[in-house]
Amino acid sequence: MPPIKRPVTAATITRKTAAVPRKTRAPAVRSAASTSRRRRQIEDKRSVILDAALGLFSRFGLHGTSLDQVATRADVSKSNLLYYFASKEALYVQVLRDLLAVWLAPFRGFSANQDARQVIADYIRTKLVLARDRPEASRLYCMEMLQGAPLLRDELQRELRELVAHKSKVIQAWIASGQLTPVDPHTLIFMLWASTQHYADFSVQVEVIAGRTLDDPEFFEQTVENLQRIVLQGITPPSAG
Repeated sequence: MPPIKRPVTAATITRKTAAVPRKTRAPAVRSAASTSRRRRQIEDKRSVILDAALGLFSRFGLHGTSLDQVATRADVSKSNLLYYFASKEALYVQVLRDLLAVWLAPFRGFSANQDARQVIADYIRTKLVLARDRPEASRLYCMEMLQGAPLLRDELQRELRELVAHKSKVIQAWIASGQLTPVDPHTLIFMLWASTQHYADFSVQVEVIAGRTLDDPEFFEQTVENLQRIVLQGITPPSAG
């Protein structure tokens, strides 16, 4: 006897459709994780390129460095480098902006309600740590200043000038409260920068004369303590010590 064919109904179609598993989209969390991973990869690649550029720019300057050299040192193709930075000048300016951000971070922490002696002592140590650990950054900045800051002047006239003006008011507040003796804030700031960055910009001279550099832990601590004492004894009243 031939099999009995059952009529196709809407219920039958529904059952068949329900029996077939539907394709579902990947969870949104996975998509977010993928995006986050991609973002980290981009930032890591940018950091590698910026570090490579800093090492070369600090030795050979903007005009003495080629994108091919940076790409080789960063172990990326030139086209890949240009994906992240449109030109050599753009890369150079970003290197300078990054080093300024690192340098100015502790300076931004100056506040009138803090203990002036402790803040300045900590700042001297932090600046010497940067001079020891990132000497290339200090040398590149020095090179840019000696050339008249052609690519950084706008940054200096805006962000740096405003920041120094704001922190000068903090120093004046410390003077008004009796924590510091009367001193020109600009002169104090320039002295702090010069005395600490000297150990990066003139590291060869320091090593020739002192026989050691900041990489020597004992010499590093001696330098920190001496600079702290010289500066603080000159700008704090006797009763504050």
